[in-house]
Amino acid sequence: MSQITDVFYRLTALFLLILFSPLLFIFYLLVKLTSKGPFIFKQKRLGKEKKIFTLYKIRTMVDDAEELKGKCRHLNETDGPVFKIREDPRYTKIGKFLSHTALDELPQLINVIRGEMSFVGSRPLPVEEGLKVPKKYERRFSVLPGITSSWIIKGAHKLTFDQWMRLDLDYVKKKSFCYDIKILSSTVILIAKFIINKLLKKDV
Repeated sequence: MSQITDVFYRLTALFLLILFSPLLFIFYLLVKLTSKGPFIFKQKRLGKEKKIFTLYKIRTMVDDAEELKGKCRHLNETDGPVFKIREDPRYTKIGKFLSHTALDELPQLINVIRGEMSFVGSRPLPVEEGLKVPKKYERRFSVLPGITSSWIIKGAHKLTFDQWMRLDLDYVKKKSFCYDIKILSSTVILIAKFIINKLLKKDV
């Protein structure tokens, strides 16, 4: 990615963070009023070239979610070294909605501003999981991790770990500004459909 594109992404992230600040304040009230714990969840992740950074998200789970992780391992829906449960029992009521609509990712605009992430790229894995990624998929770490990725728009939890990693490698090959816009547009459409279906009380 050129330096011009990088600067453009950072400035865009700053603009969006300011634009969405009223929405973030509303989410802050909802999270704090409905569960105990901090508004922002922080976690160490592996970024470009496996550099460790702190990822920011809106907290969507109970405050002791990390401690309860061991009790939920039998519910893991993903193969490989990663741990993901779409209907995770640790979600708070508002947290489940925020997670499934990806609105909990908004604070990652800060990571983009800081140059630790981009809008599109391989999703950053927790350090423990990222270090277990097979060497044949190392190239996924050659680009900045993204708020969204082709993994998300291609099925996310429905995909196997190998399918996920292959999509990451495919992104590295095709990476360009236009390809990023295509993935971003698809992500926005996917989120919009989910929210509309929720409002209409349909199953998603």
